[in-house]
Amino acid sequence: MSQTPKTPMRPLSGLKVIDFSTLLPGPFASLILAEAGAEVIKIERPGRGDEMRSYEPKVGADSVIFTVLNRGKDSIALDLKNEADKAEARKLAQCADILIEQFRPGVMKRLGLGYDEIATTNPRIVYCSITGYGQNGPKSQVAAHDLNYVADAGLLSLVADQEGTPSMPPFPLADVGGGAYPAVLNILLALQERARTGRGRHLDVSMSDNVLPFLYWALAGSAAGQPPVVNAELVTGGSPRYRVYRTRDQRFIAAAPLEPQFWTAFCTAIGVPETAGVAEVASRIIERSADEWMRTFDGKDICCSIVASVAEALSDKHFIARNIFSRRVESDGQSIPALPLPLVEPYRDPVCSRPSPALPESRSKTIAAE
Repeated sequence: MSQTPKTPMRPLSGLKVIDFSTLLPGPFASLILAEAGAEVIKIERPGRGDEMRSYEPKVGADSVIFTVLNRGKDSIALDLKNEADKAEARKLAQCADILIEQFRPGVMKRLGLGYDEIATTNPRIVYCSITGYGQNGPKSQVAAHDLNYVADAGLLSLVADQEGTPSMPPFPLADVGGGAYPAVLNILLALQERARTGRGRHLDVSMSDNVLPFLYWALAGSAAGQPPVVNAELVTGGSPRYRVYRTRDQRFIAAAPLEPQFWTAFCTAIGVPETAGVAEVASRIIERSADEWMRTFDGKDICCSIVASVAEALSDKHFIARNIFSRRVESDGQSIPALPLPLVEPYRDPVCSRPSPALPESRSKTIAAE
């Protein structure tokens, strides 16, 4: 007799996450854990909830950003200044596998919810603290945001306009690459360690620390006595082999023919000598439209792309073929594409549509309903 195949268990099924974080880094980290099977309970302020709920634009009652960051999570309203609510938070933490928090160092301890307090009764807890500057050091209590972290790390200085003004990053590099992703990485390592030792650990995830690896080439050059020069390095516009060029129709070609074989093919395709510099390549590229150049490049290994808009990326046939936007998130009866996540398909939630949590009511009502 044939049997209906069972849905495979996701890697983190059976694990419980208590998430005290708001905005982007922590919620993005717990979203990845939820997608991989963990049960995530989001702690929110009564009445207002996560500040991200109020952002624009909105889908239903909540912001689109909140909706996509909180797919498949549960939520509970707790006032952490209220003793009864703090007792409930401790109760939740005592039976959790993972706790994520994003307050300044010392805040959770003052609330009676610090690692030492929780680990006393739950030594298996993997307790992840995400902060801008870490749990110690001269800047540990300094207020800052993503732009400050990449500025402090030296990243912001490496690409500037003609007047020398650093270019604004188009995405929150530190929040995601320095906060959410390192948090997930270290949580998974701590779970592996716990499987051997039976004990969890306090994880100090500093966003400013964790953006430094993106400077691998600049740090290596500095160590060798050759610090980077603004706009003059291989990956910051100093080479014609790694540049963005304007086309005749005011679009842009991202050209990255770094290796010799790609550079040779690129120069042949556009009709310039291999000794050509940035100005010569730019003057050639602007002679044709973006589509004309892509037809010229078609079928050739030369590492060139049209700079796509977000709308064009959403309709890209390659992403569609790979089902990148196939999952959905629901809010107030409305449905939008879920956020793509850096998980391979076997580890992702097989359910195509999940809701984001509605704004929870008071603690008593929420708990009574459970």
